[in-house]
Amino acid sequence: MKKLGLLITLTIVAVLLVGCGAPAVGEVRIAIENAYLPFNYIDPITKEPTGWDYEVWDEICVRIDCTPVYVEASWEGMIQAVADGQFDAAADGITITEERAEIVDFSIGYINLDQRLLVRIDDDRIESIEDIVNDESLKLGTQTGTTNYETASTFLPADRISAFEQFPFAVQALIAGDIDAVIIDEVAGQGYLGENADELKLVGPSLSSDQLGFIYPKGSELVEPVNEALKAMMEDGFLEALNTKYFGSAFTITYDDL
Repeated sequence: MKKLGLLITLTIVAVLLVGCGAPAVGEVRIAIENAYLPFNYIDPITKEPTGWDYEVWDEICVRIDCTPVYVEASWEGMIQAVADGQFDAAADGITITEERAEIVDFSIGYINLDQRLLVRIDDDRIESIEDIVNDESLKLGTQTGTTNYETASTFLPADRISAFEQFPFAVQALIAGDIDAVIIDEVAGQGYLGENADELKLVGPSLSSDQLGFIYPKGSELVEPVNEALKAMMEDGFLEALNTKYFGSAFTITYDDL
């Protein structure tokens, strides 16, 4: 009888906790590209996936009691896949836009990124986007389905923009001389310099300053707890330390290493 009474008591407590909204997040399936320095990539030494996104989501799950399950997915189609419920979230340096917010929910913005022009170091024709606009012989490259492509489209017609599946392909085309510049997020652009410092440079002012956020299917119950975790990480210095690690001069991994 004592065991039965204890079982009944525990059951009542469990029901009350659920009724009070106690968190029970469980596994969170997170789409991630593994090809976007320094947010996510395959470590050249350990061959394991790592990066800013991994460390942040690992910490988020410590704070909200969940288990992150990372699933490699291509950038093209990632946002729609989250909207369709194939993933619980996605982390890939995703710019917050009104258009995307129509089909997915966003977290609060966790970082601001500027879009810049990446050009060959010996190219003295390009100092700003206007130089590309005014010279019809110049061709601009970027990654398909990104806000970088949208920015390019505000300046140039489609026939002067080369869209690539991934930024490494665009940068390879730039080095080879197939295109004349690449619009890219500044942090990612820095990742391409490294061993290519004698071949590439970032030029001109910022073309756009964007906030990045995580995405979820519409109505996701993850939005509020993850936002609270991000706010706490901003306040207690966790994000500041992580940003210094991955966006500071101490981070030396480049796409040449991958």
